[in-house]
Amino acid sequence: MKAGTIHTLNVVQNAEQGYWLQNNVFFPTHDGELILDPGQAVRVFLYLDKKGNMTATTRLPSIGLDTYDWAEVTGAIPGLGVFVDIGIPKQILVSIDELPYLESVWPIEGDMLFVKLAADKKGRLLAVPATDHFFEAHWEFAPEEIYNQPISGRVYRTSREGSAIISENGYRGFIHHTERKQEPRLGEWVEGRVIEVKDDGSVNVSLLPMKRGLMEEDAEAILSQLQQNDGIIPFTDKSSPEAIRQTFNTSKAAFKRALGKLMKEGKIKQRDGKTILTDGQADGD
Repeated sequence: MKAGTIHTLNVVQNAEQGYWLQNNVFFPTHDGELILDPGQAVRVFLYLDKKGNMTATTRLPSIGLDTYDWAEVTGAIPGLGVFVDIGIPKQILVSIDELPYLESVWPIEGDMLFVKLAADKKGRLLAVPATDHFFEAHWEFAPEEIYNQPISGRVYRTSREGSAIISENGYRGFIHHTERKQEPRLGEWVEGRVIEVKDDGSVNVSLLPMKRGLMEEDAEAILSQLQQNDGIIPFTDKSSPEAIRQTFNTSKAAFKRALGKLMKEGKIKQRDGKTILTDGQADGD
């Protein structure tokens, strides 16, 4: 008898809170509220309870030791991992070893992970997210027609370099770090647009708005910084890309476009290595 497997077992005897099945497997009555008789067969999924006892449930999950499916995240414990619901009475741990280094991009409650089951050295079940290797063999070939079209999907890998998603249509996508404002969580549902359909049928995706909309957003961020700092900020089109990225979370090129827009509108001016509001709130003198 191995946790994570499905068996048809006979009832051996009744117990106060359930039934004893073959091979010393306990089947609690609160799980399904079945009325069984000794000798009767029941099909069950096996797992270990909190005390390490082999326990049965009639709730047969679609996720198995060799079978992947989506599971909803139900919570997290810092330093340990996150828990997912696979449809049985016990929540299953996704170990910290299977999660991003930064806990800020761990899944949160309601996110979904594509997982299969595995057992640790004590036989306890763990949920293991699918890797790139799996998705490379199980995805749909994206047609050219989806270029510049909206795309939605679930993040299955995230890193500083970029995030990989599987779309609702089964397309495999990659979001480069320059095509997002912040790193999405593992398991997060994201919405973007296709910016390239590659020869291998995968796609590159942007989570940023079109340039015009992005320029408006960057301009608003500059104005917000000015208003919070008495109308003067120590940034111009000559500032370093690193300083711009750190403060405004945008590229230098995008920052310069937004500055140009605001200067053309007469809202700002640049002087002595600073950008200054020209609406009378602060003139830098």
